[in-house]
Amino acid sequence: MVSPLHAKLGRDLWGMKGQALAIMVVIGIGVALQVMMSGFVASLTQTRDAYYDRTNFADIFTSVVRAPESSVADLASYPGVSSVATRLSSPGLIHVASRDLPVSAQFLSLPVDQQRSLNEVLLTSGRLPAPGQSQEILVLDSFATAQGLSPGDRLDVTLHGARRWLDIVGTAQSPEFIYFSAPGELIPDDARFGAIWMARPALAAALDLRGSFNEVLLKTTRDANLQAIQDHVDRTLSRFGTLGSYDRSEHPSNKFLSEEIAGLEVTSRNVPPIFMLVAAFLLYIVTSRMIQSEREEIGLMKAFGFTNREVSTHYLQLVLVIALAGAVLGCILGIVLGRLLVPIYVLYYKLPFLLFRLEYASFVTGVLTSVIVATLGGALVLRRIFGLTPADAMRPPAPPDYSRAGAVGRGVIGHFDQPTRMVLRRLFRQPWRMIGATVGIAAGMALSLAMLIIYEGFDEALDRTFNVIDRSDATVSFAGALSVQAMFNLQNLDNVTRVEPVRHAPVTFRNGHLEYSGQITGLAPDARLFRALDENAAAITMPARGVILSVPVAEILRVGVGDPVQIDFRGGAQISTVTRVAGIAESLLGAPAYMDLGALNRLMQEPDRITGAYLAITDGQESQVHKRLKDMPAIAGVSLRLEAERGFKDIMDQGAGSSRFVMGIMAFAITFGIIYNAARVARAERARDLASLRVMGFYRGETAFVLLGELAAVTLAALPLGMAIGTGLSRLIAAGFSTDLYQIPVVFAPKAQGTAILIVVGAALVSGWLVKRDLDADDMVASLKTRE
Repeated sequence: MVSPLHAKLGRDLWGMKGQALAIMVVIGIGVALQVMMSGFVASLTQTRDAYYDRTNFADIFTSVVRAPESSVADLASYPGVSSVATRLSSPGLIHVASRDLPVSAQFLSLPVDQQRSLNEVLLTSGRLPAPGQSQEILVLDSFATAQGLSPGDRLDVTLHGARRWLDIVGTAQSPEFIYFSAPGELIPDDARFGAIWMARPALAAALDLRGSFNEVLLKTTRDANLQAIQDHVDRTLSRFGTLGSYDRSEHPSNKFLSEEIAGLEVTSRNVPPIFMLVAAFLLYIVTSRMIQSEREEIGLMKAFGFTNREVSTHYLQLVLVIALAGAVLGCILGIVLGRLLVPIYVLYYKLPFLLFRLEYASFVTGVLTSVIVATLGGALVLRRIFGLTPADAMRPPAPPDYSRAGAVGRGVIGHFDQPTRMVLRRLFRQPWRMIGATVGIAAGMALSLAMLIIYEGFDEALDRTFNVIDRSDATVSFAGALSVQAMFNLQNLDNVTRVEPVRHAPVTFRNGHLEYSGQITGLAPDARLFRALDENAAAITMPARGVILSVPVAEILRVGVGDPVQIDFRGGAQISTVTRVAGIAESLLGAPAYMDLGALNRLMQEPDRITGAYLAITDGQESQVHKRLKDMPAIAGVSLRLEAERGFKDIMDQGAGSSRFVMGIMAFAITFGIIYNAARVARAERARDLASLRVMGFYRGETAFVLLGELAAVTLAALPLGMAIGTGLSRLIAAGFSTDLYQIPVVFAPKAQGTAILIVVGAALVSGWLVKRDLDADDMVASLKTRE
């Protein structure tokens, strides 16, 4: 048999089903974000680790100019080294008939006799090259898909300055190419970079490296000292022209994937709790006002003999049902969204598999947060009411004293008509209730505004990177460091209007125990096609001494202008030097550092060397220039600014950055839910008063104005507060989205503010229309009766 309180609980939930559903949705959105973000962190982390273990991914990597196989024994015997593998590697070009420009490629050797080795490839189609067949190759699966290639096709390539045809016999994936880009670029494009695996004897013959290697991979034991092993590797291979060893954390593919995971971890810690707090505040406001409105019902239940514990349990059950239902809805929604977004991550991170894994701690966190907030919200209100006797509780509360409003207030209000005066009196006579509603709507607007500012920030990052910092038409990357004379060959090309040299040098920055591995970009003093910018977006002139660090690097190293920083060059002569930080540059893409080109070459003791150039090309003549560049064997790759811009936009709109759209939709839903709940609560509180106005002869429109005028006033008061909170909130969300790949600026965005205002006003109009529709359908006699 159902108890009376349980029957009342069912009737109350059905009577407020619309309002309860809106609260459930708001709570569910906060929980869904927690589940989705935490799930992606767990999924990517576990998938990465399983993939690395399956393919025996190396822990330390080293490149040399040319080293004999006999030098491997010394490396394998060092403490902490469990296995060593050598291989051959070389940049090359792939000539695609449909493109004017060549496609960059990385040629790698396969183990002899297909033996177990490090960094194994996973065959996705076809077969491995047959022994003795020097023209057979494997092609990176993503490149083959982008170019429409399959086993049986032929490739026209340039390798070690020689052009040849190779036969594709299979496609493969590799842990080295989970996230990859063409030389000199940060943005991945499957169609513009390909990895090619050949039998080692065939590649050794092509590179003239028989009996030698130019890359070595090491696997270490769990307790190994990686830095000590790297130092030993560098010492052992120094006489063979080592370019410096680095561990797995600095491997480009692993670094970008790990940074994505780290960024998701930050986002999952910072962003969902913000949504949860707003939902919690809304739940508190709604439940507290609902309980206060049932003061007489509480007194009646106590008069019939129900104890304080029984009555409090009844109301706590009401809010807990709403909170738990919202949390369950959020858990389901989080799972669905996570699975829907998995293909996006597979598209940009070339993992052989990715299953959305549930992080059960996020379920516990979401449910517990909802329950705790709901319990506290109800308990705070019930504590004040349960102290009353049944007789006192059944009486309406004593009206507050408004005699101190003064003649000024009465004089101002007296200029308005009766319905307007009723609205103003409620606003001024119940200020805390109105402030609570205002803060709630402002919080919802702040979420919407923050996400709109983030959208503007993504657009600003795109525009500043590819239209202010980089103003070139094409970037040419050489196969190595060449004489500055190579720049003059580019200047002599028809329709090339300007050429600016650049040198990229891999380095490790150190400040005490802090370090960061990246590269220094050497720019000409009068650079105009590619520039370093300060915080005001003004070009920085390269100083004769010192290094310009971008904000992310300076923050990692905890240095400022004038501070010393150690620079260890990872290529060539392995030079280490100390210089001063000459400036801080704003960078929204990557974490670069800059130096004067001449100063960089002097530090490296390699004067007049460059690794690439920026080109400005006459409009409409790009195709002719591209064809000429295609025939230059020294060029390892050509990057087009417009293509890079499109690729970056795709990453932000369709890749990992697309989660901001999901969060934006959720923010807009929360905004509507808050405003709609405020309107419904106000209607529930004033149902008897509004019915009395109808009985006294007020028209429907006048009665609705009394209710909706209050909503309008509260909404208008929330707009400036929402803009202030939203601007601050956007900084927290931007920090969650920013990674070493890109940083999202918080910009002054009038468009975003205007859109946020329109969202709030639109939500208020829709909510007002829904409430007015219900108000017009109300039974005046039923509304005037006391609920039992």
